[in-house]
Amino acid sequence: MRPSWDTYFAEIARVVATRSTCLRAQVGCVLVSPANTILATGYGGSMAGAPHCAEVGCLILDGGCKRTVHAEINAICQAAANGVSLRGSTAFVTLSPCRACAMALRNCGVQRIVYAEEYRIADHLDELRGLGVTVELTG
Repeated sequence: MRPSWDTYFAEIARVVATRSTCLRAQVGCVLVSPANTILATGYGGSMAGAPHCAEVGCLILDGGCKRTVHAEINAICQAAANGVSLRGSTAFVTLSPCRACAMALRNCGVQRIVYAEEYRIADHLDELRGLGVTVELTG
């Protein structure tokens, strides 16, 4: 039986997350067009050319790893580097986006965010909903 589009892209996000080099959270993001084509992918990892958490350990400040660029930001950067518009797209993420990533996704034109697991801080997701972004937890 064929999986639904949501199941398909959520599974791809899980595979993308396996590339993550952060020791604290393995997060993957897939940005998908309204026509169900993959626009960009991203996973958590250090800045290009910088050492990864898997090599030198996490840089923990204020309760979070500061060495890692989040999966959503890396996906947005990939789209930008390739000249791909994200207007009207859906983000499939393995972990609900942090506030900064949620704001970046919204400002790029992402209209829907589907995530598999909720991050410990998620109160900003209601703010997104209030702005017309569909935000869904998937199983």
